Amino acid sequence: MLSISDLKKGTVLKHSNEPFQVLSYSHSHMGRGGATVRVKVRGLISQTVLELSFKGNDKIDSADLARAKADYLYKDDHNAYFMEHDSYEQFSLPIEQVKDQLDFLKEGACVDVLIFEGKSVAISLPIKMEFDVEQTEPAVKGDTAQGSVTKSATLETGATIQVPIFVKTGDTIRVNTETREYVERVNN
Repeated sequence: MLSISDLKKGTVLKHSNEPFQVLSYSHSHMGRGGATVRVKVRGLISQTVLELSFKGNDKIDSADLARAKADYLYKDDHNAYFMEHDSYEQFSLPIEQVKDQLDFLKEGACVDVLIFEGKSVAISLPIKMEFDVEQTEPAVKGDTAQGSVTKSATLETGATIQVPIFVKTGDTIRVNTETREYVERVNN
């Protein structure tokens, strides 16, 4: 059981027999009344987004999730395929369930798999991952005169992010997969 003080972004709770992950959290306290917590959650299986509210003494069911390591193999039109490290068992998840992470999935990438009641329901990417820059415009002398110190870059996975102007095609960079932002250039 979880109390409202345990709720924060990323926490997984059980609602209507489905695991939901907290996307955002807001706490409000009205005068002499008790505190109220509003959370925006996404179902890990159905991908449904709901807004729930809880009073100060409410108890919330926690979702019993197991975690396992797996490698990303490939995707087709409907599914993304993975292989568990321990059992070498292959499994798939519908594209809808991993659509937010697809931009950062490259073949062989190690991910955490969230398992609910014996079934793989979601994946969790490492916060920082390294990618090769497939294409970006070359820096031109005077580019910073307009105050623009970033440019678009296409990664090896096809994702497009903003990078500093000194990044060149072929560089390896580290990217924060949660914020989709450039972190640093990796020395080769």
